[in-house]
Amino acid sequence: MTRKLAWPVIGYIAALVLIWGVCWPVYKFGLTYTPPLLYAGIRTLLGGVLMAALALPRWKALQWRRNWQIYVISSLLNVFLFFGVQTVGLVYLPSGMFSVLVYSEPVIVGLLAWKWLGETLTPAKMVGLFLGLLGVAACSFDRLPGSASGLGILLGLAAAISWAVGTVYLKRVQAQVDMMWLVAIQCLLGGAGMMGAGSLFESWSAIQWTWPFLATVAFAMFFGVSSSWLIWFRLVQMGEVSRVAALTFLVPVISVVLSALFLHETISGWLFAGLLLIAASIYLVNHTPHPHRAGEAPRPLG
Repeated sequence: MTRKLAWPVIGYIAALVLIWGVCWPVYKFGLTYTPPLLYAGIRTLLGGVLMAALALPRWKALQWRRNWQIYVISSLLNVFLFFGVQTVGLVYLPSGMFSVLVYSEPVIVGLLAWKWLGETLTPAKMVGLFLGLLGVAACSFDRLPGSASGLGILLGLAAAISWAVGTVYLKRVQAQVDMMWLVAIQCLLGGAGMMGAGSLFESWSAIQWTWPFLATVAFAMFFGVSSSWLIWFRLVQMGEVSRVAALTFLVPVISVVLSALFLHETISGWLFAGLLLIAASIYLVNHTPHPHRAGEAPRPLG
């Protein structure tokens, strides 16, 4: 039996890939006006404020006393470490190479979901995940430097690991917490933490409060933080996290294309080679028959 994506899910995926693909060049551009930690903290905290305002009518679903540990752990993994490390890492590496490191996340998710969630990990699925990683590398091949910052590489891998662990953790606790409040609280806590760290190690006076900078913050507030994470959490709720994570291999493709359009970076045949590898990856992960444990029916995504 093969697994097919429902049309509403395809809409979610298209929106998420487009938003996250736009985020890379937008955030890279925003870093020309601000130190990284303060930038990550400002945009994330404002996104959290927006989500909290939207969630306020359902304030009883917050259940802070029961769920505070979930909120704290999720904010640490999915925001403070992932957002913070990712933004700092962009200072040390070109966005192309850094995206290759960050988007090793689906491979890590596949291994963690097999170990912690009992998801199947067939040879075809594993091959698909690695093809996706190769596809991301191919898309960014022209942007890979001959010599790279060791610190930048470590930060990229740390971002991927924190995102992967945070995604699998979310899948385990999804039934215990309201998703809208989870997005709001993790952004408020994580954003405040990054602003605190930025205040210690960076200077507020270094921020150039220009209209282009404020535009990147507004984009992050409405789309890069709030909307995208609601969509991401919804997709994770719908099906196997390893299958959902594999779809994010498309994000660097969008990022490279938009960087060429707006940042005047070049596009080569490597982009098309990478796109073919990513397409093969998504097919293998999402449309290959998967054996299930006895008595367990396959769960469609959507």
